Amino acid sequence: MDDIRFENTRFDPDVIEFHGIAQQMAKSVGYTADMSVEKQLAQLLRLRVAQINECSYCLILHTQAAHDQGTHPAKVAHLASWSESTMFTEAEGAALAYCEALTVYDTAGFAEAHDTLTEYFNEKEIAEIAAIVINMNLWTRLKLAQGQVPVLNKG
Repeated sequence: MDDIRFENTRFDPDVIEFHGIAQQMAKSVGYTADMSVEKQLAQLLRLRVAQINECSYCLILHTQAAHDQGTHPAKVAHLASWSESTMFTEAEGAALAYCEALTVYDTAGFAEAHDTLTEYFNEKEIAEIAAIVINMNLWTRLKLAQGQVPVLNKG
């Protein structure tokens, strides 16, 4: 990623210390946090939120982080079509369905997505999954609001 830099085209979030607030939350559930949820699953959830919210910054960062966590490149490449794939486990599918329901807040399907999640994860893991998704939604919306765009470095 040395050949990519990011520019704010709308505002600098540090003007109101927004980054500081978001970074505090990221310490507990961000991509370097130590949690009971499996690291590759956590990265898939972060990346799926970035896809749904079309955040270039987060897509680049979390695609690389997923690869760094050892997630198979094909899994990363077709995450957007996870529901049509046999590469994802039932537990991953339940977590991804919950992630999508919480991100777009599907009021009709959210309760069912949560109930399915309880078949594979304990209460602490569910809380972590929710926090991961909520944290990523905060970051994607912050990056979109500030207008952070990737720029290839020339040279």
